[in-house]
Amino acid sequence: MNTGLRITAFAAAIVATFGTAYGVGASIDPVVAEKPPAAHDEHAEAGGEEAGEKAEGGHEGASGAAGGLQISEGGYTLALDTPRVAAGKPSTLRFSVKDDSGRSLTSYAREHGKELHFIVASRDLTVYRHLHPTRAADGTWSVAAKLPAAGGYRAFADFKPAGKGATGITLGADLAVSGRSEPAALPPVRATAEVDGYQVTLDGALTPGKARELTLSVSRDGKPVTDLQPYLGAYGHLVALRAGDLAYLHVHPNGEPDDGVTEPGPEVSFTATAPSPGSYRLFLDFQHKGEVRTAAFTVDVPAAGAGESEDAEESTESEESGSHGH
Repeated sequence: MNTGLRITAFAAAIVATFGTAYGVGASIDPVVAEKPPAAHDEHAEAGGEEAGEKAEGGHEGASGAAGGLQISEGGYTLALDTPRVAAGKPSTLRFSVKDDSGRSLTSYAREHGKELHFIVASRDLTVYRHLHPTRAADGTWSVAAKLPAAGGYRAFADFKPAGKGATGITLGADLAVSGRSEPAALPPVRATAEVDGYQVTLDGALTPGKARELTLSVSRDGKPVTDLQPYLGAYGHLVALRAGDLAYLHVHPNGEPDDGVTEPGPEVSFTATAPSPGSYRLFLDFQHKGEVRTAAFTVDVPAAGAGESEDAEESTESEESGSHGH
């Protein structure tokens, strides 16, 4: 398949996010979208033909709308009790999810083996952590973390409250990591990523508003890895973040272990929809030989119709070429 991956200029919005240094005593306010986005479709049921196709097996909705842009949504608020930490030092991140009355949520539905998925990423998308916090009886979550680089970060809580009819929510809050900071350019587009001696190749393209298949193939020393181990109930876990505002997409593989169809590698297939054109970072978590590793890719998503126009032109040229042969 045509990967549709192209190198793009680093968004100026990301550069503006960083100062030269982050002070521990600086005041950090959570970022809230000025206008609430359309209904949070990542976790919603597809509503008829006009809603389009819902990504199979994922949290992403039919429209491709992204989450994590708001600190409050659906009657819940992400309360980050640790709004700043020091770069390169072991820290404990603490947070809770509050309801409209200010009480901490203590009842969650388990999804993909966890009550809550907690993601931390730097604003320049060069640092990514998928953390697994533990919850105290009072609803406070905590997790150890060591963030290597100073600068602005975004913390995401992806969860579903317990109860009939509840839908999944992704909330986001800003996190500051103190220390000397220099903005980094978005890593270049490459079809293959290397991590700890593993090579992961990305095949497929994202299209705004349309479900598309992405296939990631894992190999090691030139040999396909055919014994991937389940991680969070699947052979791979994919998160996409949009450069600039760090809009969050969370999708899952097509198929699962022990379903009688899905093989444990080397390929892991996903269906995803980009909410808009732009540059994205894709982070694939996979487990092999008892250790979870993360492969990262930069993807360029062109405006809707751009690729289709090119395909149409190629098709027309082919037809004209063929007609000349008769």
